[in-house]
Amino acid sequence: MQFKDLIIVCGHYGCGKTNFSINLACMIKAQGKEVTLIDLDIVNPYFRTSDYPELLELKGIKLAASHYAHSNLDIPALTSEMQVVLNGQGTVIVDVGGDEQGAAALGRFNPIIKKRGYQMLYLINKYRIMTQDADEALSLLKDIEVSSRLEATEIVNNSHLKSQTQRKDILSGIDFARDVSEASGLPLLMSTTPKNLFAPDELLKHNLSEVDIFVKTDWE
Repeated sequence: MQFKDLIIVCGHYGCGKTNFSINLACMIKAQGKEVTLIDLDIVNPYFRTSDYPELLELKGIKLAASHYAHSNLDIPALTSEMQVVLNGQGTVIVDVGGDEQGAAALGRFNPIIKKRGYQMLYLINKYRIMTQDADEALSLLKDIEVSSRLEATEIVNNSHLKSQTQRKDILSGIDFARDVSEASGLPLLMSTTPKNLFAPDELLKHNLSEVDIFVKTDWE
């Protein structure tokens, strides 16, 4: 699967953006490319990519984050380092906050992003409130696009129930994602699944990409 050098990951908070972003960074890094992960999730103080510096360092992935990472201050203060990264070499993955407010932080880099060229992945999770049908999912996407002044290019189906996820949950999520894809006119890039739920031929049949579960709650 080919990706552009600038990948923006957006979606409702709780849909799994951070876990997906880390998996995507690891996958691209495994291809021998330099990868920098930018944490722009300044709205929700939980489950940010900047909460996993040791993991990213171990994988050889660079991290760029707000001065207010690791705090509960939801202030759109971004370091100049991020502008340097967006203008730099290698693959850059941007983990964006969970709604139009989070996307507004992305909007300030709009000229740089458009000049470089980008891929904007809209993550959806059937099992999260406010995005449980196609109309809800499209309404949030429109808010994100207006706020960031950028357009999504593909949909990633990340429907799951955390540690309780079963095969039937993944398959039901695929049907939901196809509805969102058809309604939005955006291609469905992939669906994700925790490892060991599907055989290799089933992964290919359903366009499933296995992911590691890096982001967990305290009780998992």
